[in-house]
Amino acid sequence: MKRIILALLLVTCTTIAQHRVHNNYNKYTMKKKVLFVLTSHNELGDTGKSTGFHLGEVSHPWKVLVEAGLEIDFVSPKGGKAPVDGFDLEDPINKEFWEDEVYKLKTKNTLKPSEVKVEDYNVIYYAGGHGTMWDFADNIELQTIARKIYENKGIVAAICHGPAALVNIKLNDGKYLVDGKKINSFTDAEEKALGLEKVVPFLLETILKERGAKFENSDLWQIHVTNDQRVITGQNPMSAKRVGEAILQEQIKLK
Repeated sequence: MKRIILALLLVTCTTIAQHRVHNNYNKYTMKKKVLFVLTSHNELGDTGKSTGFHLGEVSHPWKVLVEAGLEIDFVSPKGGKAPVDGFDLEDPINKEFWEDEVYKLKTKNTLKPSEVKVEDYNVIYYAGGHGTMWDFADNIELQTIARKIYENKGIVAAICHGPAALVNIKLNDGKYLVDGKKINSFTDAEEKALGLEKVVPFLLETILKERGAKFENSDLWQIHVTNDQRVITGQNPMSAKRVGEAILQEQIKLK
């Protein structure tokens, strides 16, 4: 009888120990999420035209990251429904994203910056679209989120006009995030090619250089992605998939 009781106690203790190890393993290996930032601004200056986040600059990185098993949340300066631009459903990735009820709903119910739990994320990604030029650069709450993620050894990424969010981010040492780093974005030449250089509130390439960025670029509408010290930037919508791949590669290093 004593042997039976001892055996039962041993099995029970072993089960409890295994359960604790399993729980600790799950806690340790739990993946942090990716935070996509979308613009809330829907007016293209005084042109009378609408704007918003560029659909392809969301869908193509989304495809890369969700296929790798990562979860994405969405935030915008105002929260709620984010306006969309570049709405091309002939692009199969755009169509797949737009027909994904979970993620389509997330773009219509974006978080407010005050609702973001920074510790849940190790990547923040600023999608482009001209609207970002009006509501990204001066948003203090989003700057704080990005700084905390970056200084917690996370990744800051942006594409096209999305790097408008980076121009005023300062680190705890007082330096601009982009200072001394290789950075790219939608170029001044591309803005002029669209005839919008006097519509946007500032030229992105110009101000990034003023902030100390080592600006890189390719010719008009060419794919260009830069990764320097966990800051990943893409030049234009054509670079969206590559930005997603660069985020994934860098995110794997964080584990």
